[in-house]
Amino acid sequence: MAQLSIGGVRLENQVILAPMAGVSDLPFRLLCHEQGAGMVCTEMISAKAIFYHNKNTEELLAIHPEEGPVSLQLFGSDPETVSEMAKRIEERPFSVLDLNMGCPVPKVVNNGEGCALMKNPVLAGAIIEKTARAIQKPVTVKIRKGFDEAHCNAVEIARIAQESGAAAVAVHGRTREQYYSGKADWDIIAQVKAAVHIPVLGNGDVTDPASARRMLEQTGCDGILIGRAAQGNPWIFRQITAALAGEELPSGLPSGLPPGPDRRERYDMILRHARLEAAYKGERVAVREMRKHMAWYTAGLPHSSAMRRRINEMETMEQLADGMAELLLGEA
Repeated sequence: MAQLSIGGVRLENQVILAPMAGVSDLPFRLLCHEQGAGMVCTEMISAKAIFYHNKNTEELLAIHPEEGPVSLQLFGSDPETVSEMAKRIEERPFSVLDLNMGCPVPKVVNNGEGCALMKNPVLAGAIIEKTARAIQKPVTVKIRKGFDEAHCNAVEIARIAQESGAAAVAVHGRTREQYYSGKADWDIIAQVKAAVHIPVLGNGDVTDPASARRMLEQTGCDGILIGRAAQGNPWIFRQITAALAGEELPSGLPSGLPPGPDRRERYDMILRHARLEAAYKGERVAVREMRKHMAWYTAGLPHSSAMRRRINEMETMEQLADGMAELLLGEA
């Protein structure tokens, strides 16, 4: 399996956990690293929130020494603020600083941030250049195909990113208009790869080893970002890295997906995840945070809708452990 270097930061492999708001917190990143992710990414963090010492931002900035190379993602629309905040936090133990220019959420876009920056290439370039000059760590940029189908300018923005000092660019093959619906356009990723010489990371519709292989082959990209497919499934990194390393995939599985974890392994992972969340956020917050994760971990299992009702009633770690033991292991 090919290795990947980003601005001198060498990754163990080319399969990376994508930044996901409300999902890729420290406990989840640790689990994905343990399962083989070559790099993990933080939730996106507002440069303005760092500037104003927002109390909730410190939790987002926390990094564990054992989670491997970490990409810390900032968003903002003012070159001065973004670059100064990048400089302020540079001594923290992340390896790569990522600039978000792909978030489709209205409250971000309406502030001229996230994917809105793709409509203003000059400003996007200024943010990248000023930030790359402000810090020693490599700066990367995450973009989309474009803002909408009439403005698919990923190639232009990627070239600007390269000229402005970016060490890599990640491309989500959907427009802002699509959000996460419809099919990701891998051809735009291939076009970006052909247009720049810095590493290109592909994102969108990689859900298993077979689709990971197809993306690499069809786009020529240097690495893969795994987002929603990792929700409730940190094992996907183990599966994809094993396949890319040349291990035989089991026959008789139409999707090409290796056998998933059994119920005991799911139960053990849920409990470990919940305990990590509790250690960092306290029991009350952790159990509430775990509700969505437990729904993802148990999706597709028999009676999963009934499981979700039970999950949403859990309030304590004891209820979580007992409920999961009953639902997954049949232990009353």
